[in-house]
Amino acid sequence: MEQKYMNHNNDTVEIEINRSRFISHIERTETEKEAKAFISRIKKEHSSANHNCSAYIVGKSALIQKADDDGEPTGTAGVPILEVLKREELYNVTVVVTRYFGGIKLGAGGLIRAYSSSASAAVKEAGKVFEIDMHPVTVTLDYTFTSKFEHYLNTADITAQNIDYTDKVTYHLLVKTEDIDALKSVLQETTKNTFNFIQDDPVQAESVLKS
Repeated sequence: MEQKYMNHNNDTVEIEINRSRFISHIERTETEKEAKAFISRIKKEHSSANHNCSAYIVGKSALIQKADDDGEPTGTAGVPILEVLKREELYNVTVVVTRYFGGIKLGAGGLIRAYSSSASAAVKEAGKVFEIDMHPVTVTLDYTFTSKFEHYLNTADITAQNIDYTDKVTYHLLVKTEDIDALKSVLQETTKNTFNFIQDDPVQAESVLKS
């Protein structure tokens, strides 16, 4: 299972630390152009803010990544945000943390904790998307066995994309790689090995996990 990017587009979380407001914005961005456009949009929306600090990672290999302190002391804002993305093993995502200064200085350590906490809160709020290898599987069996087999499908983590009813019943399924053997075993037991089974090469599907 490979963690990829955020679930929602542009989730926003706000926290207050020593009277300063930290508003974190997060969005899925597939390219650096999208990342920069998102940052520009947030800066326009919060043009009166003291700082709009940001970080992004683009691409599965994470070759494209950037952090911007936007006027905060060097290394106290953009880098902590970027480190959250790295720690969470995310890519194709951009975070912008907007700060409205409340009059109390936080110091370097306080800023690092504030921007890190803000980014973490945004990730938690958005939820993560995982890529999972799923095999398209076609199963054909007699009507006699459909009741038991469909009961199994309702309890298993298997997606039925379509069902065709002709002289027999054909199920078009998406099955995780690790669940293939269990599916075959159930079919063998249920149909006394009278089923037809076609398995195609795996494709990547998305699974959402809310923190």
